[in-house]
Amino acid sequence: MTGGAAFLDRVPGIRALATRQHGVCTRAQLAGLGVAPHHVAAQLRARRWREVAHDVVVLHRGPSTREARCWAAVLGAGSVPVALACWTALERHRLQGWTRDEVHVVVPRGDKPARWPWLVVHESRRHDAEDVTVQAGLPVHGVERAAIDAAAWQPSWRTASGLVAAVVQQRLTTPDAVLGELERAGRIRHRRTMQLALLDVMGGAQSLEEIDFARLCRRAGLPEPSRQERRRDSRGKVRFLDVEWRLRDGGRLVVEVDGVGHLAHEQWYDDLLRDAELGSDAETVRIRILAGAARHEPDRVLAIVRRHLSALDRRPVRRW
Repeated sequence: MTGGAAFLDRVPGIRALATRQHGVCTRAQLAGLGVAPHHVAAQLRARRWREVAHDVVVLHRGPSTREARCWAAVLGAGSVPVALACWTALERHRLQGWTRDEVHVVVPRGDKPARWPWLVVHESRRHDAEDVTVQAGLPVHGVERAAIDAAAWQPSWRTASGLVAAVVQQRLTTPDAVLGELERAGRIRHRRTMQLALLDVMGGAQSLEEIDFARLCRRAGLPEPSRQERRRDSRGKVRFLDVEWRLRDGGRLVVEVDGVGHLAHEQWYDDLLRDAELGSDAETVRIRILAGAARHEPDRVLAIVRRHLSALDRRPVRRW
């Protein structure tokens, strides 16, 4: 058998297979359609096809699409159980704003599938069939498993908390479902951080950040702030502030403690407008602090608060 593109039409079923798998096929699949090994070798020698792994060939010489790379990653694993995972799985579930260029797969610990520079292989002791769904023929981890894995494999707690919040905020799953997967995962990195982020999204931790922050200030010997002070914005609407210090000269330090929910675009937008509506004056200093920073970088946060309190306290007392 010879020929270029016409070859795909001479063998029944091969064009449909190539279309379904974005041009990527195994030698075994081709043999099942009647393409003998020497026919494959002839196409490779003629540089019409190219080999990407010992048992995997691409039926063209053009650039590889992302879908083709996903197929190559799965087919290149051979008999090794494999699933598109982590960032790649989340991309396929349509998570926005968290795309990674590499293709990520998970295989059982100890297995060694074919690898390429664009492929990241994660080995895991947890490789259950119930974690895998099939999308357009490809095995893909579910949203919850993919999000927990991606978050746990990050060095940054900020990335971990933001990611598990994002999959809920973009309505790809529910907080309860992610918390259930987190329980199944056992002792993993950033576990507590992810739990707090999910509670925040659920609303169950609405005041948790303020409580943590007030506790941190007490331990550091700072004056006790008041919490959830009522104020009216420029339109007369009642607003609640998180924590506030009133100083001897009438000055005030207001600290807004933002949970992970504030990282969502819509919430961030509303928060900025809220600050503008409340405004500031000569007597008030307002700062915003992420709740996670108070947990993970307490010394840095305390230094910020002390600096502002000290600056306000050094002002001369007004005399009337």
